[in-house]
Amino acid sequence: MVGANSPLAGTSANRARLRDRHDLAVVGLRKGRTAEVRDLADEPLEIGDTLLVAGPWPAIRALGSGADGLILLGMPSEADEVAPAAGRAPAALACLALTIMLMVSGVVPNVHAALLGCLLMGLAGCIDLRSAYRAIHWPSLVLIVGMLPFSLALQRTGGVDLAADLLLDLVGDAGPRVVLAAIFVVTAVFGMFISNTAIAVLMAPVALAVAQHLGMSPYPFAMTVALAASAAFMTPVSSPVNALVVGPGGYRFGDFVRIGTPLALIALLVTVLLVPWLWPLHPAA
Repeated sequence: MVGANSPLAGTSANRARLRDRHDLAVVGLRKGRTAEVRDLADEPLEIGDTLLVAGPWPAIRALGSGADGLILLGMPSEADEVAPAAGRAPAALACLALTIMLMVSGVVPNVHAALLGCLLMGLAGCIDLRSAYRAIHWPSLVLIVGMLPFSLALQRTGGVDLAADLLLDLVGDAGPRVVLAAIFVVTAVFGMFISNTAIAVLMAPVALAVAQHLGMSPYPFAMTVALAASAAFMTPVSSPVNALVVGPGGYRFGDFVRIGTPLALIALLVTVLLVPWLWPLHPAA
């Protein structure tokens, strides 16, 4: 906020050279209850004006201690998430690179590679136990744990085989790529109303059962489910990401349908063309 004795009163952000002097950019300006939306950098500043600035964390923290008479009203909530051990970044990158190399090479199973990477992160001081617990997205974890028994129940009661048989009856004679397209469409449609994590847990057994019935490799079918579960572009309620931008962007339901449908069709086409090429449908002898 521009203080009572600030020499910036009567000048503008451009003339005050806030970017050059403080390495900060003015991204918002409010005069009383009115938010200015145009010419922020050239708008004359008055006592009591509130500025929203963006820049490096040290520059923001030092903003209220200079001779410009600016009062730092508060730090963004993201300030609490700033990496406390930034000096350990090279070690963290090395652990990440080692984990990826182990996964790509297949020396150890992917789960073991990920656990090894986590342990190395801890040993190198890149993360502590408190930060590790805070990094867990508990709603997703509870959702997955809650859906796994439901998926297991479908397998044991024959629900998965029933769904696989129904799918094969509809498109089984049309070729494997058409079957992949059908799995993609079913997963994407249900993904518009159910969490992508939940629909992946539910559809993965069905896709694997279809692959088993066709005598084909399960990998392309599982990958199709993974990609389709993330192709929820067509409604604003299909993904938390979509829901978050509806209000700030001023979007309507039809906007997502108009833009999301072509995107989903492109994702479908790319998946059907590339997945069987990258993961052959017929297992190696």
